[in-house]
Amino acid sequence: MAKSDGDLTQIPWPEPVLLALEEPGQYVTIATTQAASWAMIEDWPTEDGPALDRALLICADVVKGKRTNEEARRAFIDAAVEAGIDIQR
Repeated sequence: MAKSDGDLTQIPWPEPVLLALEEPGQYVTIATTQAASWAMIEDWPTEDGPALDRALLICADVVKGKRTNEEARRAFIDAAVEAGIDIQR
């Protein structure tokens, strides 16, 4: 099955990430690179940081087929840790 450029970011991650973006104890499930990108752009508590910048770049690289969804997932978790967001593992 051929994939268009945008499809990779919408493939569900094998292990979704649950994190408290809104308030402590209220977890949001992030299960795709596309959802991770939107969360970091729209809902992130910090505007910048090395891990956040790296995660956004990796998510963009997934769209281009240069990186994997697993790399995006790991970078997303690193960015959440950097921002002090509570993650449920």
